[in-house]
Amino acid sequence: MPARSTRFPLLAVDIGNTSTVLGLAEPSPLSDELTLTHTWRLRSNRDLLPDDLALQLHSLLNLSGATPPGSAVLSSVAPPLGQNYLLALRQHFAVEALEVSAENLPDVRVELDQPTAVGADRLCNLYGAGRYLDGYEYAVVVDFGTSTNFDVIGRGRRFLGGVLATGAQVSADALFSRAAKLPRIALEAPLSAIGKNTVHALQSGLVYGYAEMVDGLLRRVRAELDAPAVTVATGGFARTIQGICREIDHYDETLTLRGMVELWVSQTQGVRDR
Repeated sequence: MPARSTRFPLLAVDIGNTSTVLGLAEPSPLSDELTLTHTWRLRSNRDLLPDDLALQLHSLLNLSGATPPGSAVLSSVAPPLGQNYLLALRQHFAVEALEVSAENLPDVRVELDQPTAVGADRLCNLYGAGRYLDGYEYAVVVDFGTSTNFDVIGRGRRFLGGVLATGAQVSADALFSRAAKLPRIALEAPLSAIGKNTVHALQSGLVYGYAEMVDGLLRRVRAELDAPAVTVATGGFARTIQGICREIDHYDETLTLRGMVELWVSQTQGVRDR
């Protein structure tokens, strides 16, 4: 098994239940800070084997004219896909990826009843939210995915807890599957809350209604904290509710990937300095 590498570019692989997001990061020409140079979003497919995944990654790199990764960091909430990615990177790229988990992040305090139960993606969000903590004691990251996660983060890389809610698309799919006469619609905001037809009414309920749920939970979370909190939204549905939710301060599409890059830097700094 190869030793964990600290060569560039760094590949970040964020495997969710619905989508897998990949990014390549390299040192900036003007500083040692790592910046994302390429990003890709794919459908998560648990049936893909390591050779399939290696071929897929090779294709993405070739299409983009990107250099194969020299290092990698991986976050997965979708076994066995995470293990297959680790094998693909090891066997086809000679890269031993850093796998994100609460057990291998000694600088993170997970303040849950069962600290090891926290999802890897939520730990990545903790790192990504660090830049928003200037002037705040707390940050709340709202990550819109298959589920919508509210991650409450404190200064000093403290993961305090959060909220797990059904994702917007999952809610819509459940409604359509249980009501055969309702048409499947695009999840986008209508011009007004009062619907004049079935599609308009569904969009109002699914988008404006969901945004109100997010705002309501954020108000409750902020009320339970002893100091002000900044709120940041990420994930695919964040683009849909941008400007609709009143309680969200920032929208950051690459927060999780950037958090993975910062996590990798924090865990490999000693190796890179030697």
